Amino acid sequence: MSWDMLEPILIIISIDIILGGDNAVVIALASRKLPPHQRNKAIIMGTVLAVAARIFLTALALYLLQIPFLRLIGGLLLFYIAFRLVTDNDESEQIKAGESLFAAVRTIVFADIVMGFDNVLAIAGAAHDNIILVILGLLVSVPIIVWGSRFILMLMDHFPLLIYFGAGILAYTAADMVLEDQQVLQILTSYPFIHDYLPILMVVIIVVSGYLINRRNSPELPM
Repeated sequence: MSWDMLEPILIIISIDIILGGDNAVVIALASRKLPPHQRNKAIIMGTVLAVAARIFLTALALYLLQIPFLRLIGGLLLFYIAFRLVTDNDESEQIKAGESLFAAVRTIVFADIVMGFDNVLAIAGAAHDNIILVILGLLVSVPIIVWGSRFILMLMDHFPLLIYFGAGILAYTAADMVLEDQQVLQILTSYPFIHDYLPILMVVIIVVSGYLINRRNSPELPM
């Protein structure tokens, strides 16, 4: 496997793992009231259906991103999502536990679709119009998220720098999306240096601004 194919797969896996913390929480919350013998069924069924929906939505996003200026808009939106990742609160607090196997599976699938918009957009940007890369990345990352969800969340709690790392990946992917827009490419043909420095600039802006805002809101953060 060449590096040109391996690089986007690794980026997709990283995006899914970093953004998958909330999805792991959804799975835990939605199935917590089920008896033990149904809990694993809910997790497996909900995850399989959620992955299928994720692949469909990402394929749709890949198609839509061919429309003029949508890659530019998608890149700017993903840049905003990266900023929210490092500064926003947990969005899974309103997830209700399912009282039955069907209710738990339904909650997992619908919550994953709603909360997975950032994943879909980020993966579509990283896949460079190749749905095979999307499928390969999801097949590797989803089992890690499901079965290693507690470990992932523990790491994020103990090592907040992982969140900044994930936001940096999203900012880099956002820059790629902006630069891949055909209309933007035509405008920037006379400024080739922008292709080299825009991704780095966007990563620096996200990481530094996110840290400064978090430090202002939580003065106990180290310098």
